[in-house]
Amino acid sequence: MPITSVTKDPETLTLTVVADFAAPLERLWNAYADPRQLERFWGPPTYPAIFTRHDMFAGGRSEYAMTGPEGDVSRGYWEYLSVEPLKSFEVVDGFADPDGSANEQMPSMRMVFTFTATDAGSQVSTTTYFNSVEELEQLLEMGMEEGMRSAMGQMDAVLADLASFAADAATTSQILSDTQVRVSRVIRGSVEQVWRAHHDSDLLQRWLLGPDGWTMPVCEVATDVGDTYRYEWAQVDGEERFGFTGEVLESSPPHRAVTTEQMIGMDGPGTTNEMTLTPVEGGTLLSILITYPSAEVRDMVLGTGMTDGMETSYARLEKDVLSAM
Repeated sequence: MPITSVTKDPETLTLTVVADFAAPLERLWNAYADPRQLERFWGPPTYPAIFTRHDMFAGGRSEYAMTGPEGDVSRGYWEYLSVEPLKSFEVVDGFADPDGSANEQMPSMRMVFTFTATDAGSQVSTTTYFNSVEELEQLLEMGMEEGMRSAMGQMDAVLADLASFAADAATTSQILSDTQVRVSRVIRGSVEQVWRAHHDSDLLQRWLLGPDGWTMPVCEVATDVGDTYRYEWAQVDGEERFGFTGEVLESSPPHRAVTTEQMIGMDGPGTTNEMTLTPVEGGTLLSILITYPSAEVRDMVLGTGMTDGMETSYARLEKDVLSAM
C-alpha cells in the first residue's frame, strides 16, 4: 500500500493523505495530468471514473463521473485555483449534477496536491480543507478516507505502465459514452507550439492533410469566440473534395478551445470538439473530446478510419512543422 500516513485534524478542518511511490516525479505528475491515467485510479475499483473534461491550468475545470456496479452514478468536478507543474495544484472539489454544474445541496472542499521527489522515487501529499467540522464528519462518514486509500492503492499499476502513455505512442480513441469519444496523443512540442500549429493557416496547410495525396486549398482560421472557420481538402488528382465549417464556442489560449464542426453539404447536427493541451513529459498531451449527435453517427465516423488519419497528420506535424519551429 503506497499510503504512508493519514492525518485528520478537527482543529484545522483538514484531512491529509501522504503516499510514496517508486517512480520518478515526472511520472507521478503525469498520472494526474493525463485523464486517461487519472481515471484508472481516481475512482475506487467498483466505481471507476471517466473524465469528460480535464483542463489542468489555473481557471480550468475537470468533470468526472464514477459509475457503480448497479449503474448508480456519482459526479464531481474540480475548479483549478493554481497549477505549478511538477510541484502542486490546488482545486475546489465538489459534487456535480448530471449537466456538470455544481450540486449546491452538497458541500465543496479545497484540495491541495503537493508533489516532491524522494530518494526512493516520489511523493504526493493531498490535503483537503473542509468548511466545518460537520462537513468533515459528513464526508468521512460517506467514505472519503476509504476512497482515497482505494485510489492510491491502484496507482502502482498505472505508474508501471509506461508503454500506453509514452510520447512515441500513436493516436488513440476511447469511447466514453454513447455520444462521446476522446482522442489523445502526446505531441513532441511545447503547448505554445502546438496551439500555434492549430491556429496558423500557413502551418495548418502543411500538416492537417490526413493521408498522403491531399491538399488543403481552403484554410480560414477562427481564433475568437463567435468566429467561424472553414477548412476544405482536395485530392491532388482533383477527383475528390470535402470540407468542414464551424464556430468557436470557447477559447483559453494556449490550453483549451471548443468548436462546433459541420461537414459542408451535409444536413443534420454536427459535432462539438473540445481540445485541451497539457504539458507532460515528452511534449504536449493533446486531448480532443468529440460529442456526436448519436451513437450511430459516432460509429459511422470512427469506422471511416478517423483515428488513423489523425495519426498521419500529427506525425506530419511533428516531422515537418514542430521540428523547424
